[in-house]
Amino acid sequence: MSDAPGAITLVHADAAFLVLDKPAGLLCVPGRGADKQDALSARAQAVYPDALIVHRLDMATSGLVLMARGIENQRRLSAAFEARKVAKRYFALVAGTPEASSPEWSSIELPIGADWPNRPKQRIDLERGRASVTRWRPAQGVKAQQHSGVPYTPIELEPVTGRTHQLRVHMTAIGHPLLGDKLYAPPPIADAVNRLMLHAAALGFEHPVTGECLQFANAAPFWEYLP
Repeated sequence: MSDAPGAITLVHADAAFLVLDKPAGLLCVPGRGADKQDALSARAQAVYPDALIVHRLDMATSGLVLMARGIENQRRLSAAFEARKVAKRYFALVAGTPEASSPEWSSIELPIGADWPNRPKQRIDLERGRASVTRWRPAQGVKAQQHSGVPYTPIELEPVTGRTHQLRVHMTAIGHPLLGDKLYAPPPIADAVNRLMLHAAALGFEHPVTGECLQFANAAPFWEYLP
């Protein structure tokens, strides 16, 4: 599945689940219309007909996606996501230099709701939004730099909750939108790079059959932008 440009990469496969590396620009599931039928799930099912979606990444986000094999494993893995028993970590490049509240992880706790007049955008909604929590810290071993005249900082992100566009909305809310974010960043930041600088870099969860603790990691494809 990885010999063509833009192809998905198989990271792991067994009888219970798949871990796939989704490229930026590919849907997780088919959308409406003939031009939106190419998707991660469709490509995976062409090889593994029993593969079923458990969670999704935004089309613009790259990185690790977990798919179950069969209904029972889908139920178990979906329950693990709902119970927040799946550890997720992302790597991103954000504009400016966010001020950390601790040497380890800082937390953003701002409720998110749909921005109905501007769908599919989301927004901070202090009155009707759903509770949303994101942890972040400066990425270890890499430093702030500039690209196309835009100062940026590499960071790691851990979504505690799983709201639509949560990481993008939260970082924008504290004044540090993601580079390449066409929905939330102002034009100089949105246009500084040719893709959204957000990558699902790590997944940790229990095997749905054996209970074994598993960890999968995948480096972000952003290194050409870093010093």
